Amino acid sequence: MKVATSPFVATALDLVAGSPGGSVELFLDLYTGPNPRIPANAFMLAPDGAPPRTRAGLNLLSVAGKCLSGAPFSHYVTALQRALALAIDTSRIDVLHLQHLTFGATPALTRALPRHPRIALVHGTDLLYARAHRTQLRVLRETVRAAHAVVVPTGAMADHLRELAPTMEDRKIAHIPWGIPDRLLAAPPPRPTHGPTEHLRLLYAGRLSAEKGVEPLVRALAIARGVQLSVAAPRTQYQRLTPTLRHVGVNVRYLGWLRRPQLWKAFAEHDALLVPSTTLEAMGLVALEAQACGLPVLYQPVPGLRETLTDTALATNLGDAAGLVRELDRLRTDTTLLPALRAAGLRNAARYPLSTTAAALSDLGNRIG
Repeated sequence: MKVATSPFVATALDLVAGSPGGSVELFLDLYTGPNPRIPANAFMLAPDGAPPRTRAGLNLLSVAGKCLSGAPFSHYVTALQRALALAIDTSRIDVLHLQHLTFGATPALTRALPRHPRIALVHGTDLLYARAHRTQLRVLRETVRAAHAVVVPTGAMADHLRELAPTMEDRKIAHIPWGIPDRLLAAPPPRPTHGPTEHLRLLYAGRLSAEKGVEPLVRALAIARGVQLSVAAPRTQYQRLTPTLRHVGVNVRYLGWLRRPQLWKAFAEHDALLVPSTTLEAMGLVALEAQACGLPVLYQPVPGLRETLTDTALATNLGDAAGLVRELDRLRTDTTLLPALRAAGLRNAARYPLSTTAAALSDLGNRIG
């Protein structure tokens, strides 16, 4: 019996190497490292200045002019297209993985390799930027038309995509949930054993862009008692948040922007993760990784998160001060609630190994190739 092999992929992410975000971590997990889950020519943008240390298998493109609209966007896409065409041996490539329906790398890769089968992967930022920028909406619709398959991690993403691309053929949609590293599921960091602490130790981890809902969260936390909030976020974004923190009087412990193993250790040292996103999340990988580390999650029940977390986490309006205080009081006083959420979260995270995501994407590539 012939065993199907993983098709060799060309893929590019329109972000500077070292950028924060779940889509970056998923990209690196799938396509880079000494033994990547999916064999690929994988590209990101080179930062200004000295080249950074990068993961094995990650190639950097020195292309300037990244933007979102108008004639400058067209020039940027053309420059990316030329750089990709020079860097890729097209004879090795079986299928394209378009990382996002929007942004410059997707049309550039499509034009650089116009005859290869194409799988497009949907992320939450695609839908947000397509709603906000006419040029990106056009790119999204062109990508959907050109793709042989469109991968959504949740049904909510498919619903939102249909609103933006109403002529999309449903037969193209493939539901493949994103995954978290198998090594984390197999060996999460140990949780320290200690008795009750004076404060409920809360953690926010991620970018601090407006749709992440951190400002409403800290304003709501201003009236909470007996809590200690830690924030793991990019430094420049945290610095922009500090005037709000001073104004509302919330005491925050800043952890810096943590690498993956450091973040997993931080999960084990807190009592709950807060996920206050206000619009949508493609899936919520940081919440799943927290659950894998035994950290209960409180989340805003927005599309994507509702489907991923369901009742394995505590859904509440994290921007409503009175409601949030009630939930935090429950966590502090109900001795059964945190252990129950911890157990439910562990079971939920185990449903999403990265190996399953990679296998499903490879199988899809073999079917359309």
